[in-house]
Parts: sequence; C-alpha cells; structure tokens
Amino acid sequence: MDVFRSMQIMVRAIELGNLSAAARELGVTQPTVSKIIAALERDLAVRLIERTTTKFTPTEAGLRFYERAKQILEEYADARADACGLSAQVAGLLRVNAPLGLGEMHLHRITQCFVRLHPKVEVELVLNDRFVDLVEEGVDLAIRLGGALPASAVARDLATSERFFVASPDYLAQHGAIEHIDDLQRHEFIRFAWLESGATVEVAGPDGSRHVALRGRYSINSALSIRQSVCDGWGIAMTPAWLVQDLLDDGKLVRILPRWQAAAQTLRLVYPSRRYQPMRARAFMDYLESEIGAVPGLTTSRPRC
Repeated sequence: MDVFRSMQIMVRAIELGNLSAAARELGVTQPTVSKIIAALERDLAVRLIERTTTKFTPTEAGLRFYERAKQILEEYADARADACGLSAQVAGLLRVNAPLGLGEMHLHRITQCFVRLHPKVEVELVLNDRFVDLVEEGVDLAIRLGGALPASAVARDLATSERFFVASPDYLAQHGAIEHIDDLQRHEFIRFAWLESGATVEVAGPDGSRHVALRGRYSINSALSIRQSVCDGWGIAMTPAWLVQDLLDDGKLVRILPRWQAAAQTLRLVYPSRRYQPMRARAFMDYLESEIGAVPGLTTSRPRC
C-alpha cells in the first residue's frame, strides 16, 4: 500500500465531504477511493469513516488521523517546494475570491499592480458575494467583509470601514432634511435584498444605542446598484464608507445624521491553512495589506508602503 497516496486521498475525501468528489479531483474512480481508504483502515486497525448510502462521516479517530496526516502532507509540500527552489519564487497560479462591489471598485486594480510586479504569477480573481468553500473550490485566498467565518478558516484582519447613512442632495431637497434619528422612519430606505422589508438597523450615537425600524419599497442584492440608486435619488441607505467615500468627497452624496453610525465592517483575508502557503500567496497577502490603506473609506493600522 502506498501510505503517502492513501493519506492524500483520505485527507481530500474528508475535506470535500464525499468519496465521489475526491475521486473526481484525484482522477480515479469512486470504488478505487473506497478500496484505498478501506486498506488504510485495515493497516491502522481502526475505523476512520462511517459510511451509509447517503452519508460520509469521519469517526473521532478519523478526524484525529486527518489532522496529523494533513500536517505531514503540508510539510512535504513545503520541503518539495524548497528543494525545487519554488519557495523562493513568486510564481504560479493564484486563485483569489472577493466581494463583487469591493472587487470591481478597488481590489482588481491592486491585483493588477501585483501581477505587473511579478511576471511569473497568474492570478484568477473571482468576484461574487457568496462565502465560497475555499478547499472545495480550490481558492487560495478569500477577501471577506464581515460575517461569520468557518471554524476551520484562518483569518487576518486587514482594515475596517465605517457604516453610516447617506443620501443625495437632490433627494433631501425634494423630501426634506433629516435632522433627528426618528426622521428616518418617514423616508424610503434602499436595502439589500436579503433584509426583510421592515428592516431594523442598530446604530450608536449621542443618545446611546438605538434600533431604528426602516422601510422601503426597493431592494437589490448588489452594493454597486445600491450606490447608484442613492445617487439617483431613490432614497437613503446605510452603506460602508468604502462604497461611497469618493461620492462624499465629490459632493454627489452627503452623510446624514453624522453623529450616528452602525458597527464598522471588518475586511478580512481568509485562507485554508496556517502552516503552508506558497510564496505567491504569501507575497499577495503582504502586498494587499500594504496597499489596502489607500482605498478611500478603509482604515488600517498598518502604514502604507
């Protein structure tokens, strides 16, 4: 039995959650994967997974074996890269996932600059607003805005962005100034589509924390479309600063109730493994951390290089 190959198959089967996915990725048949894992169990004299017709569940021993085997495989990959001279090179394919709005407005330019600096790197920047499974979809790094993280994920905080209410001068001229927090309830609130129509927003201000009920007839699941809708005078919105700071600076939007704001949005860099990252991934993480402070509306504690 090829123990090293068996460990690779066992680790990927657990990470992908089923034998068929592991078989497709490794270029073998599902029965082959089953036989290899069964042989590994016989060699160890312990059951590693529980199989039914619909479920694939690692046992406690299987999970422990998975953690140790994964470390061994990562150490081998690190040693192999070092022996081949790859660990000293910024080269190869890097797959990065990022939110659509932030990616289109800011991150793609930073990524293009990184590619220009490293001629041997190829970057695939995938923009969408869903939380992808890094392992299953082969993503090296993900950039995420707020939200809960998977328990197995490793995250590095990059920056924060204030969140506050904005409106266009034309909208305020037509519908009246907003001078008190309670005034919000009589205005159209442009909201993300995943919020309920009677959205309640928690904000903090001079009177402490408040839960404000907001209503609106229009919602959309796109940060860029919300930005445009506010500019077009459809209503008010609660937005992160990175989405609208340039419009505020140009006077196309104004911040309303400036003494009130919601909890800041945290920008995180997420990756699947703490122990081993190829040099191209480490170089991109460092470059992004050094440049992200130049994005209007994002605040970082690290000075820009």
